[in-house]
Amino acid sequence: MSTDFSAQQAELRRLAAARNAVVLAHNYQRAEVQEAADFVGDSLELARIAAATEADVILFCGVHFMAETAKILSPQKTVLMPDRRAGCPMADMITADDVRALRAEHPGAVVVAYVNTTAAVKAEVDVCCTSANAAQIVARYPEEQEIVFVPDQHLGDWVAHQTGRRMTLWPGYCPVHVIIRPEDIVARRAEHPGAKVMAHPECPRAVADLADVVTSTSGMLRYPQSDDTATYVVATEVGLLTGLRKRHPSRTFVAASEYAVCANMKLGTLEGAIAALHDGLNEVTVPDDVRERALRAVTRMVE
Repeated sequence: MSTDFSAQQAELRRLAAARNAVVLAHNYQRAEVQEAADFVGDSLELARIAAATEADVILFCGVHFMAETAKILSPQKTVLMPDRRAGCPMADMITADDVRALRAEHPGAVVVAYVNTTAAVKAEVDVCCTSANAAQIVARYPEEQEIVFVPDQHLGDWVAHQTGRRMTLWPGYCPVHVIIRPEDIVARRAEHPGAKVMAHPECPRAVADLADVVTSTSGMLRYPQSDDTATYVVATEVGLLTGLRKRHPSRTFVAASEYAVCANMKLGTLEGAIAALHDGLNEVTVPDDVRERALRAVTRMVE
């Protein structure tokens, strides 16, 4: 029996209108939160929307680094989160001190950071990227340019594979995506003959190599539009299935692993979102000196 969230969703919409707030939800958020949001997307899409919106308040239903990125791009706006505990283990795998040490070890290298990093790390790097544009950003640099890629070794490995570039990779990873194993893909293919596999590049290479398409969450949402497969195996966080099923109701989408659940993303609830907007809770701030330096790297990404 499914829970009826319509009253809470209506209350969130009412509060958003009253506070001139825009509600942004990441593709991995709970289904009922996605349904109540003004915009649902990946981190790059939501960062762009956050920068362009006329709202006074941004309620970012995602994890902390995403809300920080919105604040970096929109310092005059109030940025709130449904739950301040919603962090990102991968983002916590590298610090600003680590980046400074990397620069000392690799003088002259360009440091490219996945957007899944703290504002303090963004302030120390040359350019940010998302899974959607990482290969394009790396390919911009001349072949002789040394590149250090942080913090996701699996995304970095995939970008190196796509671009033919040698890069120094930081040994970070997404705990959710490394749960997905090659044997999961083999098992789902056996259960669903003829299915196509879509994998996120945060998955280990052994999984990516078994996929029909390796792309970002937004890429996965678009892919079935230009493809006539009936069933897809989806190798990313299970929250993406909500958006896929909404966009493509005639298709079947199967999680590569039912264990690929981001506990931090699921901390965002309608109750938390309502409380945050009602009482101005869980405000995300970034010190001005950090924000100004991080803005350069984020602006290059958004451009």
